[in-house]
Amino acid sequence: MTDASDQWKQWHERRTETVPAPCGPLALTGTHWLADYPDGRIPDIPGSWAADGGAVVLTAAATDGPTVDGRPVAGRVRLEPDTGPVASPRVALGERRLVVLVREGAWGVRDYDPGAPARRTFRGVAATAYDPDRAVPGRFAPYRESRTVRVPNAAGRGLGPALDGEPACELGGERRTLREARRPDGSLWAVSADATSEDGGFRFRFRYAGAPDVEGLTAVDLNRAQLPPCAFAGHFARPFPPPGNTLGLAIPAGERTLL
Repeated sequence: MTDASDQWKQWHERRTETVPAPCGPLALTGTHWLADYPDGRIPDIPGSWAADGGAVVLTAAATDGPTVDGRPVAGRVRLEPDTGPVASPRVALGERRLVVLVREGAWGVRDYDPGAPARRTFRGVAATAYDPDRAVPGRFAPYRESRTVRVPNAAGRGLGPALDGEPACELGGERRTLREARRPDGSLWAVSADATSEDGGFRFRFRYAGAPDVEGLTAVDLNRAQLPPCAFAGHFARPFPPPGNTLGLAIPAGERTLL
């Protein structure tokens, strides 16, 4: 095997280890948007939860069960969004982890349960074998300003992801572009679909590219196209591909579906 294919194999093995991890995507048993619970009572989660400006306020008694920073909640605690690893949010309920999140002003709580049945039934992720022809150079053309495009998502809620530019590369003998967003580390992320979804593949995938250099050059490795979190649990709210990111050709590369 080449170094690139060895690295891809290691990447795929890490993915199949992290997906069923105790706080991996298969452990998510619910995303509860607080606007749906005006009385503050989330089913099967003790305490009262309410959005309050730029935070969530959790009110509970010491006997209710939730802990914050390892200590039982006794009264009111103000919680900002969790930005660290899913395995270590501020709020826990026994082995469960309760992650506070905000999306476009909507506050919610995600419930990760290591005892989720999906973790026990996981058999792996089907992926196409590494193909060096699917790792291609690209050139990123940034927009003058980020563009917000309203698209539906897997949970039926509309989202407006910010798109920052378009990397161009050659696929299927033609020049192709995708509308992408910059991640905090400078790398690029896109939600896209292609014709493989009509042949047993998931309906869309996440594609990543390295941070562009000063000339806009980047590496586009389609072998590492990933299933989105909503492929593993329906409680994730992830946007469908924005206009222009559904390709008419089949790209048999990367993850395809659950086994």
